[in-house]
Amino acid sequence: MSRTTRRSSSLLRAAAVTGIAALTLTACGSGSGSTSAGSGSGEVKVGLITKTDTNPFFVKMKEGAEKAAKAEGVQLMTAAGKFDGDNAGQVTAVENMVASGVKGILITPSDSKAIVPAIEKARAKGVLVIALDTPTEPQSAVDALFATDNLKAGELIGEYAKAAMKGKTAKIAALDLAPGVSVGVQRHNGFLKGFGATDKDVACAQDTGGDQSKGQTAMENCLQKEPGINVVYTINEPAALGAYTALKAKGREKDVLIVSVDGGCTGTRAVKEGKIAATSQQYPLKMAAEGVKAVVSYAKDGKKASGYTDTGVTLISDKAQDGVTSKDTAYGLENCWG
Repeated sequence: MSRTTRRSSSLLRAAAVTGIAALTLTACGSGSGSTSAGSGSGEVKVGLITKTDTNPFFVKMKEGAEKAAKAEGVQLMTAAGKFDGDNAGQVTAVENMVASGVKGILITPSDSKAIVPAIEKARAKGVLVIALDTPTEPQSAVDALFATDNLKAGELIGEYAKAAMKGKTAKIAALDLAPGVSVGVQRHNGFLKGFGATDKDVACAQDTGGDQSKGQTAMENCLQKEPGINVVYTINEPAALGAYTALKAKGREKDVLIVSVDGGCTGTRAVKEGKIAATSQQYPLKMAAEGVKAVVSYAKDGKKASGYTDTGVTLISDKAQDGVTSKDTAYGLENCWG
């Protein structure tokens, strides 16, 4: 969830004093750094910390933050974990951004629980902290959450899959994220709710980490366990494409329904090509842009954003089903990311 950034000479001088150099080397990995938008020593600083710097979802999120920062005339600093789950890297990023004087931090937590102490320390120093995409546990650990309703995203593809099966008995494979990750849990539970099923109805469940190669392996394992699988729920589109590859190798790609979540451009094209039946599209650029605006508002008038802001989700499919609201891939490709 790759990014490259440019630093102004003034930001580099500031880095020597505040420790942003450490942020770049320790928390960000080789592909991350900090970006300056605007100038002047008194400008507002906004921090953006994502899970990684390689996923297109987070690339688009950063793009949204950069555009908003430029429009608002504020300075944006960015960082990312070296890998999905790099809580230590995110903690270091939070600490260094606080030391640099940011007014607010936007973060997609790699570990929803383990990041909380670092966030609490930041908030105690007057920094506004907004979670993007992934809620903390508890959600109240941050000032606000700007995210997709992941339960609804899952529910939409569950309803679609149920309608598309047209009464046929379903043998479900669930290609999940990882144990305890809130986004994965919500999408999984939403799918089951929309389909009218429970975990007892799932013939095979495998974790994929949202990775395409792991999705392929998971699908291969599920087909060995239950060759009659005919519905596949996947945590995201890379996992879905991995499942499709495994199914195609068995000659099953035409008779198994795959549904997913994300709405990236690659995934949306896969829907258009018939590899994925439907996906729930989310909007990372909007999450980040709204987050930057919230920090700027806080800097201007001291008013903190609070609670949950739903940044929207749309079911995308070229094979509409009765009773299920959706838009086609033309709309999806106009609004996709990556």
